[in-house]
Amino acid sequence: MGRNPTLTFDRGTLILHPPPHSKAWIDYATWDDRVEKFRIPAIRYRCLVEALQAEDTNFTDEAKGFYPLDLVASLEMTPYPHQNEALAAWKLAGRQGVVVLPTAAGKTYLAQMAMQATPRTTLIVVPTLDLMHQWYAHLTAAFPDADLGLLGGGSRDQTPILVATYDSAAIHAETLGNKYALIIFDECHHLPTDFNRVIAEYAIAPYRLGLSATPERTDGKHADLNILIGREVYRQGAEDLAGKALAEHQIVQIKVKLSQLERERYNQLIQTRNDFLRQSRISLGSLQGWQTFVQMSARSQVGRRAMLAHRQAKEIALGTDGKLRILMDLLAEHYPARVLIFTADNATVYRISQDLLIPAITHQTPVKERHEILTKFKEGEYNTLVASHVLNEGVDVPAASIAIILSGTGSAREYIQRLGRVLRKGNIENKQAILYEVVAEDTSEEGTSARRRGERSNEPQRCEEREEKKEKKKDRKGN
Repeated sequence: MGRNPTLTFDRGTLILHPPPHSKAWIDYATWDDRVEKFRIPAIRYRCLVEALQAEDTNFTDEAKGFYPLDLVASLEMTPYPHQNEALAAWKLAGRQGVVVLPTAAGKTYLAQMAMQATPRTTLIVVPTLDLMHQWYAHLTAAFPDADLGLLGGGSRDQTPILVATYDSAAIHAETLGNKYALIIFDECHHLPTDFNRVIAEYAIAPYRLGLSATPERTDGKHADLNILIGREVYRQGAEDLAGKALAEHQIVQIKVKLSQLERERYNQLIQTRNDFLRQSRISLGSLQGWQTFVQMSARSQVGRRAMLAHRQAKEIALGTDGKLRILMDLLAEHYPARVLIFTADNATVYRISQDLLIPAITHQTPVKERHEILTKFKEGEYNTLVASHVLNEGVDVPAASIAIILSGTGSAREYIQRLGRVLRKGNIENKQAILYEVVAEDTSEEGTSARRRGERSNEPQRCEEREEKKEKKKDRKGN
């Protein structure tokens, strides 16, 4: 009688040896000449085990390092209907899948509900250190008797419940892969990158929950979430939850005219750019056209002048003095309400901070100073904050009721995240949130605004997206 097949975990993969006599497992296996054994991707663990069990194949499972937990919650609230519906949909899908809910809709508490419904070793993956500490604080309050730890920011805990940044989890994916039965991917749109996806691919976790307000990615890789986590099982938008889990809100667009001098200069710059585009037969109505413009602009002095003109025209549209006048009017109108001001660049942040004496947060703000500013804002000592991208994601400021977008990218995700900063109800009854979007009229910024609000536009996206990615990389370093 032959030996019983044994399933083991090996640095992000599975080894099944000796091979079973059944056949279904072969669909998942690849022969590895180096060890002369069959190797299976770790992410196929659940499918493999179910296939072996379906054929009544006896095998020894030495791969799984996860185990049940006794989770007793000290922090329990009455769930909103959408949270119960989302949990039920996730369980119905085999406890695998993505839940799409707007910022401030209670995704963290939904994750707690999923952990209570699936009490096993759990890994929570988040994009920033701020979010890592927010999750840790929530879970410590929810499960005070549980053994919780952190991976990232200098912490390297090995605990049954672990909160990790995407960067740290990816670096340690080969060793984390068999330790957790449930993985919760917060802001799961960060997962399908070449670097981060190994967190899911090297893991055998049979249960996976993805959370995001905006899972869609411009590179189309959000489709990979179906494989890495599971299909989308539930979705609600901010409009669906307004007045219920979220504050009632309105969105107001204010168009600002350039001054005569700004308009003349803007038109001159656009003319310089367009002359070059015509001579080079380049159309900016597509991503390919923008890429061609970038390439051609580097090959001649005329091209470099055209690209410089393009950037200077954009700076005029984003930073027109008319926007600052509108900003001052809005601040006076809503005083003493808590206001968040968003811009597309740090230079404008510092300009507003200096001219209007408003506390500013950028990727350059030291961690302690940033924490102090946010604390004073939450406590009401500061009524207004100005930031570029660092408050887009993972910062809890429920006291804010007014958001003013002076400039931004064409990213719908950024737009939704900025709106979400003022949608959290907190302890404020009958909260009415307002998002102001200030746009320079008859400039390229109108196209940028249309894209982030989901309207059609022929303006190329590449420029703004590239700048957004640069800022986010800076923000991560700043965290």
